[in-house]
Amino acid sequence: MNKILLLAISIFIITSCDNQSLTPEEKENTSWIFVANEGDYGASNGSISMIDKEGNVYETNPIGDVVQSLEVYADKLIVLINNSHKIKIYDITPEGLSMPGIEISTDNSSPREMVVVDGMVYFTNWNTSDVKILNLHTYNIDASIPVGSMPEDIIINGNKLWVANSGDDTVSEIDMHTFSETKYNVGPGPQRLTNYNDDIYVSRTYYNSDWSIAYHGSSKISSEILINDYGVGVACGGSILTYEDNIYRSFNGGLARMDANLNLDENIIGNYNQAQVYHIERINDNIWFAITDYNSLNEVHVIDFEGNSIRHYEVGQTPGDFAIWEQ
Repeated sequence: MNKILLLAISIFIITSCDNQSLTPEEKENTSWIFVANEGDYGASNGSISMIDKEGNVYETNPIGDVVQSLEVYADKLIVLINNSHKIKIYDITPEGLSMPGIEISTDNSSPREMVVVDGMVYFTNWNTSDVKILNLHTYNIDASIPVGSMPEDIIINGNKLWVANSGDDTVSEIDMHTFSETKYNVGPGPQRLTNYNDDIYVSRTYYNSDWSIAYHGSSKISSEILINDYGVGVACGGSILTYEDNIYRSFNGGLARMDANLNLDENIIGNYNQAQVYHIERINDNIWFAITDYNSLNEVHVIDFEGNSIRHYEVGQTPGDFAIWEQ
Protein backbone atom coordinates (compact mmCIF):
# COMPACT_ATOMS: atom_id res chain seq x y z
CA MET A 1 0.00 0.00 0.00
CA ASN A 2 1.19 3.53 -0.73
CA LYS A 3 2.88 4.84 2.44
CA ILE A 4 1.09 8.21 2.29
CA LEU A 5 -2.27 6.48 1.94
CA LEU A 6 -1.44 4.13 4.84
CA LEU A 7 -0.51 7.06 7.05
CA ALA A 8 -3.71 8.90 6.19
CA ILE A 9 -5.84 5.84 6.94
CA SER A 10 -4.06 5.22 10.23
CA ILE A 11 -4.48 8.79 11.46
CA PHE A 12 -8.13 8.79 10.41
CA ILE A 13 -8.79 5.66 12.44
CA ILE A 14 -7.28 7.24 15.54
CA THR A 15 -8.79 10.70 15.27
CA SER A 16 -12.21 9.39 14.30
CA CYS A 17 -12.35 7.40 17.53
CA ASP A 18 -11.16 10.09 19.94
CA ASN A 19 -11.02 13.85 20.01
CA GLN A 20 -7.28 13.68 20.64
CA SER A 21 -4.94 13.59 17.67
CA LEU A 22 -1.55 12.05 17.07
CA THR A 23 0.67 12.97 14.16
CA PRO A 24 4.40 12.44 13.56
CA GLU A 25 4.94 16.21 13.63
CA GLU A 26 3.61 16.43 17.20
CA LYS A 27 5.22 13.38 18.81
CA GLU A 28 6.95 10.17 17.90
CA ASN A 29 5.01 7.14 19.12
CA THR A 30 7.09 3.98 19.53
CA SER A 31 4.70 1.61 21.30
CA TRP A 32 1.09 0.53 21.56
CA ILE A 33 -0.77 -1.48 24.16
CA PHE A 34 -3.78 -3.11 22.52
CA VAL A 35 -6.84 -4.06 24.59
CA ALA A 36 -9.45 -6.55 23.36
CA ASN A 37 -12.86 -5.08 24.24
CA GLU A 38 -15.21 -8.05 24.02
CA GLY A 39 -18.36 -5.96 23.80
CA ASP A 40 -21.83 -7.35 24.56
CA TYR A 41 -22.54 -10.91 23.45
CA GLY A 42 -24.71 -10.87 20.32
CA ALA A 43 -24.37 -7.12 19.79
CA SER A 44 -21.33 -7.12 17.45
CA ASN A 45 -19.96 -4.08 19.29
CA GLY A 46 -16.55 -5.53 20.20
CA SER A 47 -13.61 -3.21 19.53
CA ILE A 48 -9.92 -2.61 20.20
CA SER A 49 -8.58 0.13 22.48
CA MET A 50 -5.08 1.40 21.73
CA ILE A 51 -2.87 3.06 24.35
CA ASP A 52 0.13 4.99 23.03
CA LYS A 53 3.41 5.59 24.90
CA GLU A 54 2.07 8.91 26.26
CA GLY A 55 -0.98 7.21 27.76
CA ASN A 56 -3.51 8.49 25.22
CA VAL A 57 -6.33 6.03 24.54
CA TYR A 58 -8.01 5.55 21.18
CA GLU A 59 -10.70 3.07 20.17
CA THR A 60 -11.52 1.49 16.83
CA ASN A 61 -15.01 1.24 15.45
CA PRO A 62 -16.82 -2.07 16.23
CA ILE A 63 -15.17 -5.04 14.51
CA GLY A 64 -17.34 -8.00 15.57
CA ASP A 65 -19.14 -10.07 18.17
CA VAL A 66 -16.92 -10.87 21.20
CA VAL A 67 -13.34 -9.74 20.56
CA GLN A 68 -11.83 -12.66 22.43
CA SER A 69 -8.05 -12.40 22.21
CA LEU A 70 -5.21 -10.69 20.38
CA GLU A 71 -1.49 -11.11 19.76
CA VAL A 72 1.24 -9.04 18.16
CA TYR A 73 3.57 -10.73 15.68
CA ALA A 74 6.22 -8.50 14.08
CA ASP A 75 4.20 -5.51 12.82
CA LYS A 76 0.86 -7.30 12.70
CA LEU A 77 -2.00 -7.43 15.18
CA ILE A 78 -3.91 -10.74 15.08
CA VAL A 79 -7.40 -10.73 16.59
CA LEU A 80 -9.72 -13.68 17.29
CA ILE A 81 -13.42 -12.73 17.26
CA ASN A 82 -15.26 -15.54 18.99
CA ASN A 83 -18.95 -15.25 18.14
CA SER A 84 -18.30 -13.81 14.67
CA HIS A 85 -16.09 -16.89 14.01
CA LYS A 86 -13.37 -14.93 12.28
CA ILE A 87 -9.80 -13.67 12.49
CA LYS A 88 -8.83 -10.07 11.74
CA ILE A 89 -5.24 -9.10 10.91
CA TYR A 90 -4.03 -5.50 10.86
CA ASP A 91 -0.72 -3.87 10.01
CA ILE A 92 0.64 -1.80 12.91
CA THR A 93 2.42 1.52 12.44
CA PRO A 94 3.47 4.20 14.96
CA GLU A 95 0.29 6.06 13.90
CA GLY A 96 -2.13 3.19 14.54
CA LEU A 97 -3.76 0.28 12.73
CA SER A 98 -4.25 0.16 8.98
CA MET A 99 -7.89 -0.48 8.18
CA PRO A 100 -9.95 -2.40 7.22
CA GLY A 101 -7.39 -5.19 7.65
CA ILE A 102 -7.62 -8.77 6.45
CA GLU A 103 -10.54 -10.97 7.50
CA ILE A 104 -10.43 -14.78 7.60
CA SER A 105 -13.40 -17.02 8.38
CA THR A 106 -12.93 -19.90 10.82
CA ASP A 107 -16.10 -21.68 9.63
CA ASN A 108 -18.20 -21.43 12.78
CA SER A 109 -15.37 -22.77 14.97
CA SER A 110 -15.73 -20.31 17.91
CA PRO A 111 -12.03 -19.32 18.21
CA ARG A 112 -10.71 -18.63 21.73
CA GLU A 113 -6.96 -18.21 22.44
CA MET A 114 -3.72 -18.37 20.45
CA VAL A 115 0.05 -18.45 20.27
CA VAL A 116 2.11 -17.36 17.26
CA VAL A 117 5.28 -19.23 16.31
CA ASP A 118 7.40 -18.81 13.15
CA GLY A 119 4.63 -17.23 11.11
CA MET A 120 2.00 -19.74 12.23
CA VAL A 121 -0.99 -18.93 14.46
CA TYR A 122 -2.08 -21.86 16.62
CA PHE A 123 -5.56 -21.13 17.98
CA THR A 124 -8.09 -23.05 20.06
CA ASN A 125 -11.74 -23.52 19.03
CA TRP A 126 -14.73 -24.43 21.18
CA ASN A 127 -17.16 -25.63 18.53
CA THR A 128 -14.70 -27.84 16.66
CA SER A 129 -12.67 -29.00 19.70
CA ASP A 130 -9.35 -28.48 17.98
CA VAL A 131 -6.29 -26.32 17.46
CA LYS A 132 -6.25 -24.82 13.98
CA ILE A 133 -3.09 -23.51 12.32
CA LEU A 134 -3.25 -20.27 10.33
CA ASN A 135 -0.35 -19.59 7.96
CA LEU A 136 0.51 -15.87 8.07
CA HIS A 137 2.29 -16.09 4.71
CA THR A 138 -0.70 -17.43 2.77
CA TYR A 139 -3.56 -16.59 5.19
CA ASN A 140 -4.80 -20.15 4.79
CA ILE A 141 -5.76 -22.46 7.64
CA ASP A 142 -3.31 -25.28 6.93
CA ALA A 143 -4.24 -27.90 9.53
CA SER A 144 -6.46 -28.87 12.43
CA ILE A 145 -5.28 -30.80 15.50
CA PRO A 146 -8.03 -32.51 17.54
CA VAL A 147 -7.83 -31.89 21.29
CA GLY A 148 -10.30 -32.12 24.17
CA SER A 149 -13.68 -30.51 24.71
CA MET A 150 -14.01 -26.70 24.86
CA PRO A 151 -10.27 -25.87 24.60
CA GLU A 152 -9.33 -22.54 26.16
CA ASP A 153 -5.81 -21.29 26.78
CA ILE A 154 -2.81 -22.41 24.73
CA ILE A 155 0.90 -21.85 25.45
CA ILE A 156 4.20 -23.06 24.02
CA ASN A 157 7.02 -24.67 25.98
CA GLY A 158 9.97 -25.84 23.91
CA ASN A 159 8.61 -27.76 20.93
CA LYS A 160 5.34 -28.59 22.68
CA LEU A 161 1.96 -26.89 22.66
CA TRP A 162 -0.12 -27.10 25.82
CA VAL A 163 -3.90 -26.71 25.66
CA ALA A 164 -6.39 -26.39 28.54
CA ASN A 165 -9.49 -28.46 27.69
CA SER A 166 -12.09 -26.85 29.94
CA GLY A 167 -14.87 -29.27 28.99
CA ASP A 168 -13.21 -32.57 29.88
CA ASP A 169 -10.83 -31.78 32.78
CA THR A 170 -7.63 -32.36 30.80
CA VAL A 171 -4.60 -30.56 29.42
CA SER A 172 -3.25 -31.68 26.05
CA GLU A 173 0.47 -31.79 25.28
CA ILE A 174 1.03 -31.63 21.52
CA ASP A 175 4.31 -32.24 19.71
CA MET A 176 4.60 -29.41 17.16
CA HIS A 177 6.44 -31.63 14.65
CA THR A 178 4.31 -34.78 14.71
CA PHE A 179 1.05 -33.38 16.16
CA SER A 180 0.96 -36.37 18.52
CA GLU A 181 -1.05 -35.70 21.68
CA THR A 182 -0.71 -36.72 25.32
CA LYS A 183 -3.49 -35.86 27.76
CA TYR A 184 -3.15 -35.19 31.49
CA ASN A 185 -6.07 -35.26 33.93
CA VAL A 186 -5.71 -32.11 36.01
CA GLY A 187 -9.11 -31.78 37.70
CA PRO A 188 -12.26 -29.99 36.56
CA GLY A 189 -12.33 -26.70 34.67
CA PRO A 190 -8.81 -26.02 33.33
CA GLN A 191 -8.84 -22.49 31.94
CA ARG A 192 -5.47 -20.71 31.91
CA LEU A 193 -1.87 -21.92 31.69
CA THR A 194 1.63 -20.73 32.48
CA ASN A 195 5.00 -22.48 32.63
CA TYR A 196 8.10 -22.33 34.80
CA ASN A 197 11.15 -24.62 34.70
CA ASP A 198 9.32 -26.91 32.24
CA ASP A 199 6.44 -27.42 34.67
CA ILE A 200 2.96 -26.43 33.52
CA TYR A 201 0.67 -24.59 35.94
CA VAL A 202 -3.09 -24.57 35.44
CA SER A 203 -5.79 -22.31 36.88
CA ARG A 204 -9.19 -23.98 37.08
CA THR A 205 -12.74 -22.65 37.38
CA TYR A 206 -15.77 -24.94 37.24
CA TYR A 207 -19.47 -24.86 38.12
CA ASN A 208 -22.37 -26.88 39.48
CA SER A 209 -24.99 -28.35 37.14
CA ASP A 210 -26.99 -25.14 36.69
CA TRP A 211 -23.92 -22.85 36.56
CA SER A 212 -25.04 -20.98 39.70
CA ILE A 213 -22.05 -21.82 41.91
CA ALA A 214 -18.38 -21.43 40.95
CA TYR A 215 -15.53 -23.54 42.28
CA HIS A 216 -11.82 -22.84 41.88
CA GLY A 217 -8.54 -24.70 41.94
CA SER A 218 -5.04 -25.00 40.51
CA SER A 219 -2.95 -27.86 39.17
CA LYS A 220 0.65 -28.51 38.23
CA ILE A 221 1.95 -30.90 35.57
CA SER A 222 5.46 -32.06 36.45
CA SER A 223 6.90 -35.54 37.05
CA GLU A 224 3.58 -36.03 38.87
CA ILE A 225 0.22 -34.24 38.72
CA LEU A 226 -0.48 -31.98 41.70
CA ILE A 227 -4.10 -30.84 42.20
CA ASN A 228 -5.35 -28.33 44.75
CA ASP A 229 -9.09 -27.55 44.97
CA TYR A 230 -9.87 -24.32 46.81
CA GLY A 231 -13.59 -25.04 47.03
CA VAL A 232 -16.77 -23.01 46.67
CA GLY A 233 -16.98 -19.36 47.57
CA VAL A 234 -13.30 -18.65 47.13
CA ALA A 235 -12.81 -15.23 45.52
CA CYS A 236 -10.68 -16.39 42.61
CA GLY A 237 -10.54 -15.53 38.95
CA GLY A 238 -8.95 -17.41 36.09
CA SER A 239 -5.69 -15.56 35.49
CA ILE A 240 -2.33 -17.18 36.22
CA LEU A 241 1.14 -15.85 35.40
CA THR A 242 4.86 -16.22 36.01
CA TYR A 243 7.14 -13.47 37.30
CA GLU A 244 10.78 -14.06 38.22
CA ASP A 245 10.77 -17.28 40.32
CA ASN A 246 7.11 -17.18 41.34
CA ILE A 247 3.70 -18.26 40.07
CA TYR A 248 0.78 -15.94 40.75
CA ARG A 249 -2.97 -16.53 40.51
CA SER A 250 -5.94 -14.19 40.50
CA PHE A 251 -7.36 -14.09 44.04
CA ASN A 252 -9.40 -11.78 46.25
CA GLY A 253 -9.18 -8.70 44.02
CA GLY A 254 -5.51 -9.02 43.10
CA LEU A 255 -2.69 -11.51 42.59
CA ALA A 256 -1.61 -14.10 45.14
CA ARG A 257 1.65 -16.03 45.02
CA MET A 258 1.29 -19.82 45.00
CA ASP A 259 3.50 -22.01 47.17
CA ALA A 260 4.91 -25.43 46.28
CA ASN A 261 1.58 -27.08 47.15
CA LEU A 262 -0.39 -24.52 45.12
CA ASN A 263 -1.77 -22.83 48.22
CA LEU A 264 -2.40 -19.08 47.87
CA ASP A 265 -0.54 -16.47 49.91
CA GLU A 266 -2.85 -14.10 51.78
CA ASN A 267 -0.59 -11.13 50.93
CA ILE A 268 -2.39 -9.86 47.84
CA ILE A 269 -0.88 -7.60 45.16
CA GLY A 270 -3.69 -5.25 44.14
CA ASN A 271 -6.90 -4.23 45.82
CA TYR A 272 -9.91 -4.42 43.53
CA ASN A 273 -13.41 -5.85 43.64
CA GLN A 274 -12.84 -9.47 42.59
CA ALA A 275 -16.24 -9.57 40.86
CA GLN A 276 -14.94 -6.83 38.54
CA VAL A 277 -11.50 -8.34 37.84
CA TYR A 278 -11.98 -9.88 34.41
CA HIS A 279 -8.40 -10.51 33.34
CA ILE A 280 -4.86 -9.99 34.69
CA GLU A 281 -1.69 -10.04 32.63
CA ARG A 282 1.96 -9.19 33.08
CA ILE A 283 3.43 -6.73 30.58
CA ASN A 284 7.15 -6.25 31.09
CA ASP A 285 7.54 -5.74 34.87
CA ASN A 286 4.04 -4.46 35.59
CA ILE A 287 0.63 -6.02 36.21
CA TRP A 288 -2.28 -5.02 33.98
CA PHE A 289 -5.81 -5.48 35.33
CA ALA A 290 -8.88 -5.46 33.09
CA ILE A 291 -11.70 -4.16 35.31
CA THR A 292 -15.37 -4.23 34.26
CA ASP A 293 -18.90 -4.43 35.63
CA TYR A 294 -20.05 -5.50 32.13
CA ASN A 295 -21.88 -2.20 31.84
CA SER A 296 -20.52 1.31 32.41
CA LEU A 297 -17.29 0.47 34.28
CA ASN A 298 -14.58 -0.48 31.78
CA GLU A 299 -11.06 0.33 32.91
CA VAL A 300 -7.47 -0.87 32.76
CA HIS A 301 -5.34 -0.43 35.89
CA VAL A 302 -1.56 -0.82 35.93
CA ILE A 303 0.41 -1.53 39.12
CA ASP A 304 3.89 -2.82 39.87
CA PHE A 305 4.72 -5.99 41.80
CA GLU A 306 4.99 -3.94 44.99
CA GLY A 307 1.35 -2.95 44.58
CA ASN A 308 2.06 0.67 43.64
CA SER A 309 -0.43 2.23 41.24
CA ILE A 310 1.11 3.49 38.01
CA ARG A 311 -1.76 4.49 35.70
CA HIS A 312 -5.31 3.68 34.80
CA TYR A 313 -7.24 4.08 31.57
CA GLU A 314 -10.86 4.12 30.44
CA VAL A 315 -11.36 1.70 27.55
CA GLY A 316 -14.12 0.02 25.55
CA GLN A 317 -16.89 -2.36 26.61
CA THR A 318 -15.72 -5.39 28.65
CA PRO A 319 -11.93 -5.27 28.35
CA GLY A 320 -10.08 -8.58 28.36
CA ASP A 321 -6.87 -9.58 26.62
CA PHE A 322 -3.78 -7.37 26.16
CA ALA A 323 -0.91 -7.27 23.66
CA ILE A 324 2.08 -4.95 23.30
CA TRP A 325 3.83 -3.62 20.18
CA GLU A 326 7.16 -1.81 20.40
CA GLN A 327 8.93 -0.30 17.45
